[in-house]
Amino acid sequence: QVQLVESGGGLVQAGGSLRLSCAASGRTFSSYVMGWFRQAPGKEREFVAAISFSGSNTYSVKGRFTVSRDNANNTVYLQMNSLKPEDTAIYYCAANPGGNIYSTRPREYDYWGQGAQVTVSS
Repeated sequence: QVQLVESGGGLVQAGGSLRLSCAASGRTFSSYVMGWFRQAPGKEREFVAAISFSGSNTYSVKGRFTVSRDNANNTVYLQMNSLKPEDTAIYYCAANPGGNIYSTRPREYDYWGQGAQVTVSS
């Protein structure tokens, strides 16, 4: 089992940057594909990015966002640049034991963090 805790959210002006962190508990962190999702008010949860077990492969649907991981410290990151007001959402990290970084459906991820609010002002 994996427990996930996000941090690094907050209020930023449009054009700014933020880096989210997701700290994982457990000794099997490197056995999971890690993903980031977001959910804006009134909208469905949507996939943002994922990273492979080792960190050598990534997949992001937002060109301004980059995912990375540090398996030694059980942490995954989401670097967000050139933020826009439409990026405002709660951001979640999630763990997928399946091994496929192209898994974009929330149901493919077994464990979830509590979420971090990101608000981008215009």
